This record gives sequence, C-alpha cells and structure tokens, in this order.
Amino acid sequence: MIIDKISRARGALTVPGDKSISHRAVMLGSLADGVTEITGFLPGADCLSTIDCFRAMGVDIDVNGDNVTVRGNGMRGLKKPAKTLYTGNSGTTTRLLCGILSAQPFDTEITGDASICKRPMGRVTKPLALMGADIENEYCPLIIHGTRLCGIEYDMPVASAQVKTAIILAGLYADGKTVIREKEKSRDHTELMLGAMGADITVDGLNITVGKTDRLSAVNVAVPGDISSAAFYMVLGSIMPNSEITIKNVGVNPTRTGIIDVLNDMGADIALHNARESAGESVADIKVRSSHLSGTVIGGNIIPRLIDELPVLAVAAVYAEGTTVIKDARELKVKETNRIRAVVDEFKKCGVDITETDDGMIINGGKPIHGADFKTYGDHRMAMSLTVLAQLADGVSTLDDADCARVSYPGFFDDFYKLGK
Repeated sequence: MIIDKISRARGALTVPGDKSISHRAVMLGSLADGVTEITGFLPGADCLSTIDCFRAMGVDIDVNGDNVTVRGNGMRGLKKPAKTLYTGNSGTTTRLLCGILSAQPFDTEITGDASICKRPMGRVTKPLALMGADIENEYCPLIIHGTRLCGIEYDMPVASAQVKTAIILAGLYADGKTVIREKEKSRDHTELMLGAMGADITVDGLNITVGKTDRLSAVNVAVPGDISSAAFYMVLGSIMPNSEITIKNVGVNPTRTGIIDVLNDMGADIALHNARESAGESVADIKVRSSHLSGTVIGGNIIPRLIDELPVLAVAAVYAEGTTVIKDARELKVKETNRIRAVVDEFKKCGVDITETDDGMIINGGKPIHGADFKTYGDHRMAMSLTVLAQLADGVSTLDDADCARVSYPGFFDDFYKLGK
C-alpha cells in the first residue's frame, strides 16, 4: 500500500475502545453471574479471538458492532471446549486464559497464529506452576491440565500487566491468599473491574492481594477509547504544522498516560478536557496542537505506562530536535515482533539516525528523512507508526501489510485521512 500524505491534521474523532478493557470485560463477564452489557467494545481481531474462546467454552455472547452482551456462566460454569482454543494473534487472550484454565475441572489446549507460537509463555506458566498449575510447553500450543491451585506470594521480576493478570485470575480459584508485589505499577484494569464485581481483591500501593472468590456479580462496562490508538494522533498533531486534533472519550487511567507525560516533556501542546469518571476508569477528551519537540530520555518506572506507545514515540523522536534515548524497554522484544529491532531496521531505511541498544534505542532527531518501502512484520502498531513517520518524509513510502492494523484499529486509515480533508 502506498502511504498517502496529508498536509495538515485538523478535526475531532473518536478512537476504538480500549483493547485491554475489552478483553477483560468479556473474560470477567463470562465468569460472572448475570448479564454483562459492554458498550464501546473494540471489535478488532484480538478481542474477537477472546469472544471465540469463551463461546467455545459454552458462554452465550452476542456481538452487535461495538455492543456486546455476555451472559455469564459463573466462576465454575465454563465447559470443556470441543477443540483447541485458537487465540489468533492475541498475546493477552493467550496469557490471561492460562490463569483461568489452570483451575478448571478439564484439560485444554491453546494455540495461536505463527507469531503467537513464537512468543514466550514461560513468564506466565512459571509463576502459575508455583501455584500448582500443570501447563505443558513454554510456547504454543500449550496443554493445560486443570487442577487445584494454592495461593502464593510472588514478586514480579518485570512490570507486565498480562503476567500480573494471569496470576490474579488464577488467584480467584486458589486456596488461601495470593499476594503479588510489583516493582512498578502496570495497568490496573483487572483490579478495578474485579473490585466492581465483588471479588476478594485489595490493592495497597504496589501490592495486590487476591482471595478465593466463589461469585462475581455482572456489571455493565462502558469501554473508553484506547489511549494506545489515540497515541498516533497525539504524535501526528504534535509534529505536523498547522494541526489541531481532538480525540474524544479517551481512557486516561494513570497507569496508561505515560505517553502524555513524555510528549509534554518534549514540548508538545497537549491538554485534557472534560475529565470524568466512568465505571471506575478516568476518561477525558485529548486536544493536541502543532508544536516544536525536543529530545528526551524515556526510561525507568514510566516504561510500563507507555510500553505499547514506544514505537510511535520513536516517530516523535525522529522529528524532535536533539537526541532521544529509550531505555529499560526489553519488554518490546516479546511483543508481536521484536519491536526494538523492527523500529530500528525500518527507520534506518528512510535515513533516520538510530542505534539499537540492548534495552531500547538512541535516536538523533531533527534531520530530513526520505520515503521507503516499509515492512510491518504483521504488527499493527508498526503499521500505524510507520504511517505517521512517512507523513513528513520526502518522496513515496509504502507498507507491505496495511491490514494488520485491524488487530486493534479496524478503521485507522479512514480516520487518519479524514483529518487531512
């Protein structure tokens, strides 16, 4: 696909629902008693994989656009699937299912696409094994033999919401208490939703305690716009002259707003308006206007708050004056692709002064770049980041696989180019 260019970006838009919250609403709604009505659901490929898996385990789920109705089976009501559960490209579905399925009275096999089968699952299966889980293999296909679990005390070696959530979900079924200690705060959508549904869960700073829970009560979930999808417009509006973009109804949970902090630190003109609360989640409209960015250092405890936004933050660094250092981001290596290597290799194609490091990259920005034929590696965030990168490059740029953006943002290109009209 040839990446068309726009000369300015102006207007208002609403981005699709938060992917993390959409996954969790379906999963927890399936385990709850009663009916969960989800509005603003992200009907992307990853979240639809979650729905397919729970339907295969006997849960009645209706989908009408971004409205989803889940008629829960209760904590002990899942049924043995008739075939292997297929999670597609979704690491969230795969890893979180490990926590739930470890405690079921049946055995299950999980697999995914070629990318998922290359992504390490040991970071989830090892702490679950400490709880008594019986999971074969550290890569998909995973064979999970349901068994009785016991609570543990676990110090998170790295910040990972997926690993944390898998342990929390297993803890709902485990005898005794499960205590998780984080080094840095990772996204806490699971804790908020479980608290609203009546789970035995408490959060004290970086410590999470989960007790065995016999019943969850269904709650309705209004999913806000995904800040990871809004991130592309925050960077676009910052780097493109004569631009002003308002992204409406975005989730601004403090565990997810690292990108706003970093862009503001770089000199971006970003402001939140109409701040409010919705089902325990913070929501606001985000306005971004053209600005002059400067290089910065991105690392330390802010990384868990913007891990998915680092590829597009690297785009901001290309157009910023001076040097930007991204560090402490080894987690990027185990995403849909090795995003450190992918960003460096693709950015070099168009003349970016960029160097790969063991845990990130160094970008010397503010220099002219040219078009290139980009490879996405089947990674949705790479496809969208490269589209933003190409806007101010000289010459023509192409993407080898634009369709992969559908994983998290099915209408990305339509929304993107409407801003240029």
